[in-house]
Amino acid sequence: MAYDPQARRARPRPTADSPVDSLLEAIPVVGDGPVPSEASAEVGPEVAAETVGDPPPADSADDGLRPFETPSVEMTDERADLLHRFGVLGAVALVAVLLMVLLGLVVSPADVVQGQAVRMLYLHVPSIWIAYGAFVLTSLSSALFLIRSRRRHDGGRHYDRLAGSAAEVGFVFTGITLATGMLWGRVTWGTYWQWDARLTTTVLLFVTYLGYLALRRLPADPMTRGRRTAVMALVSFVNVPIVHYSVDWWRTLHQKASLSVGRRPEITGEMYWTLLYATLAVTIVASWLIVH
Repeated sequence: MAYDPQARRARPRPTADSPVDSLLEAIPVVGDGPVPSEASAEVGPEVAAETVGDPPPADSADDGLRPFETPSVEMTDERADLLHRFGVLGAVALVAVLLMVLLGLVVSPADVVQGQAVRMLYLHVPSIWIAYGAFVLTSLSSALFLIRSRRRHDGGRHYDRLAGSAAEVGFVFTGITLATGMLWGRVTWGTYWQWDARLTTTVLLFVTYLGYLALRRLPADPMTRGRRTAVMALVSFVNVPIVHYSVDWWRTLHQKASLSVGRRPEITGEMYWTLLYATLAVTIVASWLIVH
């Protein structure tokens, strides 16, 4: 005899007032479908089967994350892309900067004459050294572009891109040098600005490489633009040694170099080692910026 669920549903249940029988009546029978209501019985069994038990529409209010639902893959991809862009060098740069801040603000002592203002030394001096190095890299890359652009199948475009990236980093750190120098001058000289030889030549360096970056933005053929900017980079580099030796060639308010090759350092102890480490940390940051 075949099993007929309709016949089972139609069979009357024994009436009982006991709680057990009431609980059994509330439990649905496995395999039984939903009992059609009177309204569904009027429209026919086919329509009733489609109406009763249908899932909620897609535009219902419950459109958030449901329990045990896996998170969006797009969010995971964004985090992975961020970590990929930041990279190992970026993580090392971040840790190096945090340690530099700790050494510069906590470990290193205050100066006898300048007091707490000397702590700007750990950003001011490394910034100009990074600017020098970035402009040296710009000049070398520009010279290689002019020499090898006709010999390589790609026209030496990677030299041009490296020169532009290094110039941007050098420009930024020159601006940091000027800003920290003005704040330091306000404390030691009593004014933010003096037309001192070091300050004036540094401003000229800043403006010159600003013009270099503006020239790179002009619409032109890539090879033509690369040759023009390469020539300007070589001409602009002439000002770099002038800035560095300005305190030796002219009488200026600016002090002598704190660190110089072939000369005894002007600072010692924790200040000396903190300055060396700060230069290393800023170098790592600049390297990450050039790569990206």
